[in-house]
Amino acid sequence: MMRASHLLAFLCAVFLLSLPHHAFADEGNGPAMSPEETESVTKHTITIGGQSVTYTATAGTINLTKEDGTARASVFYMAYTRDNAGPVESRPLTFSFNGGPGSSSVWLHLGVFGPRIVVMDEDGNAPTPPYSLRDNPHSLIDVSDFVFIDPVSTGYSRAVEGNAEPKEFHGLDKDIEAVAEFIRKYVTRNERWSSPKFLVGESYGTTRAAGLSNYLQNRHGMYFNGIMLVSSILEFQTARFHVGNDLPYMLFLPTYTATAWYHNQLPSDLQGDLQTALRASEDFALGEYAEALLKGTKLDEAQRNRVAKELARLTGLSEEYVQQSDLKVPIWMFCKELMRDERRTAGRLDSRFIGIDRDGAGDSYEYDASYAEILGPYTATMNDYVRRELKYETDLPYEILTGKVRPWDYTTHQNQYVNVAERLREAMTKNPDLKVFVANGYYDLATPYFATEYTFSRLGLDPTLRDNVTMAYYESGHMMYIHQPSLVKMKADLKAFVESALPR
Repeated sequence: MMRASHLLAFLCAVFLLSLPHHAFADEGNGPAMSPEETESVTKHTITIGGQSVTYTATAGTINLTKEDGTARASVFYMAYTRDNAGPVESRPLTFSFNGGPGSSSVWLHLGVFGPRIVVMDEDGNAPTPPYSLRDNPHSLIDVSDFVFIDPVSTGYSRAVEGNAEPKEFHGLDKDIEAVAEFIRKYVTRNERWSSPKFLVGESYGTTRAAGLSNYLQNRHGMYFNGIMLVSSILEFQTARFHVGNDLPYMLFLPTYTATAWYHNQLPSDLQGDLQTALRASEDFALGEYAEALLKGTKLDEAQRNRVAKELARLTGLSEEYVQQSDLKVPIWMFCKELMRDERRTAGRLDSRFIGIDRDGAGDSYEYDASYAEILGPYTATMNDYVRRELKYETDLPYEILTGKVRPWDYTTHQNQYVNVAERLREAMTKNPDLKVFVANGYYDLATPYFATEYTFSRLGLDPTLRDNVTMAYYESGHMMYIHQPSLVKMKADLKAFVESALPR
């Protein structure tokens, strides 16, 4: 007879052998089970420009896989396709994402392009919580179908545990390759290779968009009709206040002036008209101020005093403070100093907004007042919207703007500033029909408009291609669309741009 201990061992062995292969993934005996792709499809109607627009909304995931089919990541997206809009090959398709790195696509989605928009007041101030959505009469889904992409580790997108590490997607080129693979899969599965195609990115999303335009052309032969860059940064040297890099001091100056103008901190001769103040600041930034920064200690005392006086006049700061700062005031110091006597700070993403620090000491603000204003409304409404209206159910936290992507890998730019401007130039040169729209906010201290102008003026485009770039300006900040007059203008500008980039 079999002894009881032997019988127990035999039964355990039979049980273990009956388990599926993926049950051993944690022991290193094989890949983890690939997650099932999910999808929730709903139907909706909205009125845009007096016209009733019916559309299909799809919230779901697409797996990024290895050649053997093993899933490396599950990427969440929300797509809107207009119903009864004619042949799919003539219907534009736009892929949208935000930046961070580490941001979900929530800002462009619920702020400007999507059919539902966060309720804010005319200037972009949040109402008293709880927050809500309303139909967006300025949505662009009357012009183009949209797919909002959450890169890996943002939104509901995740690396597949056991098959890939999150860090495999957290880097300049890693991210571009992952998002490109999602786009390729979506276009193929939904039979959209013949559709006019667009990219739109905000902030670091513009870095991604420039890289994607080049990568998708070279890797998959996918050519785009247009790219929309909202609050652009392609050349990181323009925004890094590092020792030895004087460029940001010149390029941020006009936005310092705009900020001081908005808060009524400029002298009377500059306070009357914003554009007059900006032109004076731009001329000084590229002229005597640039010369002073280049000269350094070779600057004679008379010229130094003259520059300090003009710099103080254009920033609303005291001449003494400018002198003590060696004619160089980085953004965090400017935001703290401008209204220090009132114990108020200016916002970074949108310098129209005012923060309140614990005290008036220190050389940096405690928090970005403009980000604090939008974080709550956009987070609450997205979490409610995706489950209540799009009927997508998951218990994962929706990562709005996460720090879990740190450190971000810039291996291809070691010992140098990140610069993807050349990738965009190459894409536009190889595809001379590629149009680019750039949206700039005058009160954006994250990606200042003058820095963007600097980048594009040095892009190196052939003269025959320079008209392919369109610049637009708004009296708002980084997320210029939270300002209702800017949102209205933005819709008109973007609609005209998309239509101009379509085949004739």
